Amino acid sequence: MCKIEVFLLVQYPLSFRKKIWYDNRVVFTDFTFSKDLTMTQTSRRTFLQTLAMTGTGLLAAEHLPQQTLANDNRLLGGGRRTRQGESRQGESRQGESRQGEMSLTTAEFGTTADGQTVNIYKLDNGRGVSVEVLSLGGIMHSVNLPDRNGKTVNVSASLETLADYEQRRPFFGALVGRYGNRIAGAKFTLDGQEYSLPVNNGPNSLHGGKKGFDTVVWDVQPFSDTTRGRRGNAIGLVLKYLSKDGEEGFPGNLDVTVRYILDTNNRWTMDYTATTDKPTVVNLTNHTFWNLAGYPNSNHDHVLTLNADHYLPTDNTLIPTGELAPVAGTPFDFRTPHRIGDRIHLVEGDHFAGGYDHCYVLNQKRRRQMTFCADVYEPTSGRTMRVDTTEPGVQLYAGNFFNGSVKAHGYAYEKHAAFCLETQHFPDSPNQPEFPSTVLRPGEVYRTTTVHTFGVR
Repeated sequence: MCKIEVFLLVQYPLSFRKKIWYDNRVVFTDFTFSKDLTMTQTSRRTFLQTLAMTGTGLLAAEHLPQQTLANDNRLLGGGRRTRQGESRQGESRQGESRQGEMSLTTAEFGTTADGQTVNIYKLDNGRGVSVEVLSLGGIMHSVNLPDRNGKTVNVSASLETLADYEQRRPFFGALVGRYGNRIAGAKFTLDGQEYSLPVNNGPNSLHGGKKGFDTVVWDVQPFSDTTRGRRGNAIGLVLKYLSKDGEEGFPGNLDVTVRYILDTNNRWTMDYTATTDKPTVVNLTNHTFWNLAGYPNSNHDHVLTLNADHYLPTDNTLIPTGELAPVAGTPFDFRTPHRIGDRIHLVEGDHFAGGYDHCYVLNQKRRRQMTFCADVYEPTSGRTMRVDTTEPGVQLYAGNFFNGSVKAHGYAYEKHAAFCLETQHFPDSPNQPEFPSTVLRPGEVYRTTTVHTFGVR
């Protein structure tokens, strides 16, 4: 008897092509199993054929002879035999991704204008996915993903130098707070007291004001976790920042902790928590600009699905009117997959600058329940991204205001060069009591989680 130990490693299905890596351990993709199986020598072929029909997931097996793998690779989606000089599936050509050990490294990125040291942290899950993070603004400086052929590129918009980030403040990859999105008239009333905020977006306050969380240097501590079992081993960063009472007009000392986690199941998790010593409002999000084809490319061919029956119409300053409008029969309907570019020209209003900049109301059954938010597929590369969140909304922004003036890495960010999926509470919630509340009081804990799962098709 040849015993094969099979166990599920993913919580959310991954969309990888079928590949095989083997050394002391064998990893197959595109299968789901959660029990031990036994088989005889004569049943091996049937067993592998059964695995190939079981669905989507990731499993690991041990003690399978390497000769069997070479013979049966075609049954697992390996296709033709490789010719001499070609790469087998699961092996890497020069410049392509390769399975290896998890790693987390730190280096100095630069010094801010006021003399603070900014570090860059590189997290690599050993499965082809790596993320670089700056201590300035918690910026996701790069997200490096393999395509269906194993070629890796950065899919997150970024700049080259610290000075660029400080001077331009494009929100690329940044943590946004205290309040992500807009607050009408740059003011709100809480418990009978009116608070005034910086005006930095027409008549409104946007993304925390002139000194938002994207502009500050966070305290960062790396960590690793090899006890997660089926959730996969993980490495990560704990980012902390104390926003003092009155900062940018917001009341209360807000103690914020954000955990970035990259695991071996190709998931990128962002956990946000915060406490306050005075009643305040808080709405944290991440502002990564994505292009799964890499740069420079348009976002138009990305196939997007959004789990939202309603969206929030706005006035001409992009403040919600209070209506939850159905997406059915409009260019905002992504309940079934559509290219972002299919109907983008149908978005009316000069204030939208020719594209999407709208908050969608997610189909969330219970408040704070982890809910499927979005799925994105880029057909040229095969890269995929699934988003799940505990937040009630997501802002789809299609890079409408890019005009080529921001340049980096030898190219310019042109109109529709990227898109954002900013999971969050609704814009202007402090002034619209019918929206889910963003009020945080002493003794309460603000807590939200968003998970990005990367793969290929």
